[in-house]
Amino acid sequence: MVLGQVLERLGDEAFAAETLVALEDLNLMVEVEKAGRPFGEGIGEYAAGASRRFAQLASDEDWLALMTALERADDAGTACLKHMLEWSLRHDAEGTDEGCGGQCTCKGS
Repeated sequence: MVLGQVLERLGDEAFAAETLVALEDLNLMVEVEKAGRPFGEGIGEYAAGASRRFAQLASDEDWLALMTALERADDAGTACLKHMLEWSLRHDAEGTDEGCGGQCTCKGS
């Protein structure tokens, strides 16, 4: 499945859980669930928001790092989602998402 299809279906929590399990990174899945909890978000909502925040707020260096990860990956969609989730978790923990006021999501985006 291509990344666009995955992102469209992340609103389905069962699909989102399966997708994150497929990343084979249990720690990442736990961190995503933990990060979304204070905002009433399931893992799918958080993952979808992470991709939107990355698209809106990532620096040129962040995009370059994503391109590098994609070049090295066997599955570009999985690598992209994982990179965006890790980026979002890092920024949410730091409270540095300027456009989000330090909150987990940009609900109006």
